[in-house]
Amino acid sequence: MKGYLDLFKALSDGTRLRIMILLSAGELCVCQIESALGLSQVKVSRHLTVLRNTGFVNVRRDGLRIHYSIVKPKNCLEKKIFSCFRECLREEEFSRRDLSNMKKRVSKLQLASGR
Repeated sequence: MKGYLDLFKALSDGTRLRIMILLSAGELCVCQIESALGLSQVKVSRHLTVLRNTGFVNVRRDGLRIHYSIVKPKNCLEKKIFSCFRECLREEEFSRRDLSNMKKRVSKLQLASGR
């Protein structure tokens, strides 16, 4: 039962829910999540730590960047909830706005770096 309680506690915070919805689109680095949500690196990292500690996100280091992705669901409930991130919640206005913010920021960074 503890795993289920951890799931709902982790997702009861709006920022963590938004992060999980973003990650449902694929692996992201902290800077991409910051851009999407308009939050500081410290705040994003704190929420990612909660998600990592509950076992909902994977972490991969690539040089100075840290990338996060959603783990493979461990049970039926996680499978359905993680699927809902992709199929339902990404269609909500707040999710579309977050994804748009992230895409704009990534495009600006690529232009600035000459890619």
